Amino acid sequence: MEKMKMHSLDVIGSNIEKIQQLFPNCVTERLAKDGKPELAIDFEKLQAELSNEIIGEGEERYQFTWPDKRAANRLANTPTTMTLRPCREESVDFDHTQNLYIEGDNLDVLKALRETYLGKVKMIYIDPPYNTGNDFVYNDEYNVDKEEEEGRNGLFDEDGNQTLSQYERNTASNGRFHTNWLNMIYPRLKVARDLLSDDGVIFISIDDNEVENLRKICDEIFGENNFIAQQVWTNKEGGGGSDSKHIRIKHEYIVTYSKNIEHCLINGVDIENEERYTKSDEYVNVRGKYYLQQLSMGSLGYIESLDFPITAPDGTLVYPNKDNKKVNRWRWGYEKVQWGLENGYIEFNKDKNGLWVVSTKQYLKADNDGNIINRTNRPFALIDKYSSTLASKKLQELLAGKIFDYSKPVGLLHYISFIASNKDSVILDFFSGSATTAHAVMQLNAEDGGNRKFIMVQLPEKTDEKSEAYKAGYKNICEIGKERIRRAARKICEERGVNKLKAEIEELISQRSLVGDDFWTTSEKLEAMIQEKEAQLNKLLSLDTGFRVLKLDSSNMEEVYYTPQEFTPQSLFNENVKADRTGEDLLFQVMLDLGIELSAKIETRQIAGKTVHLVNDNYLVACFDRDVTEAAIKEIAQLHPVYFVMRDASAANDNVIDNFEQIFRHYSPDTNCRII
Repeated sequence: MEKMKMHSLDVIGSNIEKIQQLFPNCVTERLAKDGKPELAIDFEKLQAELSNEIIGEGEERYQFTWPDKRAANRLANTPTTMTLRPCREESVDFDHTQNLYIEGDNLDVLKALRETYLGKVKMIYIDPPYNTGNDFVYNDEYNVDKEEEEGRNGLFDEDGNQTLSQYERNTASNGRFHTNWLNMIYPRLKVARDLLSDDGVIFISIDDNEVENLRKICDEIFGENNFIAQQVWTNKEGGGGSDSKHIRIKHEYIVTYSKNIEHCLINGVDIENEERYTKSDEYVNVRGKYYLQQLSMGSLGYIESLDFPITAPDGTLVYPNKDNKKVNRWRWGYEKVQWGLENGYIEFNKDKNGLWVVSTKQYLKADNDGNIINRTNRPFALIDKYSSTLASKKLQELLAGKIFDYSKPVGLLHYISFIASNKDSVILDFFSGSATTAHAVMQLNAEDGGNRKFIMVQLPEKTDEKSEAYKAGYKNICEIGKERIRRAARKICEERGVNKLKAEIEELISQRSLVGDDFWTTSEKLEAMIQEKEAQLNKLLSLDTGFRVLKLDSSNMEEVYYTPQEFTPQSLFNENVKADRTGEDLLFQVMLDLGIELSAKIETRQIAGKTVHLVNDNYLVACFDRDVTEAAIKEIAQLHPVYFVMRDASAANDNVIDNFEQIFRHYSPDTNCRII
């Protein structure tokens, strides 16, 4: 049987395989540090394959760099053995929900998720530290050995909270103000890109401190051609903030990039004055209806290069000005006008004096560059409807106290989720804070009947002992986020009328004994009303407001599992699973290893006296008990799973090991059997 790797995707190894397929002559062998042969890239040959002219060392070129950038890039590509352990007691509707709430360092969490959710996330929203000098920056270490890495990532206190010894405040006095922030955000965005679907979009909230550096990083990671917008969000009401010495700032930015601009569709919001789109042409099925806007204008001043003749249908030359007055000019340049004439974006009409008027067609579903806009709406260029001040008040009401500062408005995340997701999308937020994104996703699903799934990731930063949050019983930010989701779910159900519908149904049921003389007619109408109300109630109750809590921890496997060559022959026979890990812990690491979504349906049953886990019906069947007999193996094989996984120490005796493959070959020959 094949042994499972039990670690995240090795991106470097995967990239070497891709290069080997394209340029086999560029892949060679060398001895690794452990003395064993490994594949490696011959970069001289690869450079020769890719270009006749190679940029020499020290040669000037356009680039954006900073200290440790190469190390940050390597950090994104290295695999992690960290795993995600389920926590049923803190979850809501663990067995049925498709939502995830994950606690831990988001870089290791993203790496753990990379293989399973590769290309599956439709939308990412993050609100990372802004690098104001007062917020935490993740102090990732680049040069640590395995033992140090295990210790760094596995630091948990007696209550199970991850400690913050590896995080620090990034103040300007440390001499690496921008560098630390760049080293923090770069590997996380690099891994996040892998998770996005081809039509996926990422939204990043940021302010003036790092917006320029963020744009440059995103141009490099996502591609400058995949830039969508840098939207301005007016986040403060009234006169603005007091965070600038000279100008009161009342805005932030939302930087937006797509995975692939050719596949990206932004849904937008309802457009204003839709009634003016009244005209139709042969493009109506694609571009929608249109209205006309004169091509000549004078409000922006005369420009000689935009004063040229356009030939009307009868051959007349039409100019933007009459009588050679240099006042008006065309809105479009000569080449754009030729494009408009060829593609049906320009229309000629005569005014009351019989003179030609040149106009552009302003389509409902297409812009003036020929790009099709999804639906009959368009996104705002300026977001000015959602106040962070009001958001803080709303959150304070929801949590019955001032528990969390600087929460993003639910309306803002509702808007973003609407324009960038479909009804069945996966939405990820790996700086989730107070879980505003989860709140917005549930709200949007309640409104349009969607089945969007959220994945929230948050470091369990401890709350200050003097803070209102700590006094209210919240020891870390994750506790705030989870409680916010629980309360938001109840509030959404109340607002959608769950309690009202229940009361109406009870009232209708009580009327069954009070029907009048026309019994059959009255009874049929009453039952129809009850069924209609019950259908409405069931639809509301089917809204997924639960979440599975998963916590980042060190691997379930002892070190001997990964580096057997470093242990003595005697120690190789020791237990390779850590003593405090459960069968469900092992199951979730196996799911990650096999690329099975962590929201998958899980059923546990007893087979021949052993606990057996069934994931997505019989797609994966796993048993981690000891003393597994041939009878248990036979029953499991008769389930015909796609994968079967067990521990190598699970077999009751040598006969089970000897007959294992024969049993599966007889009952389920297509099953992929693996061990840990």
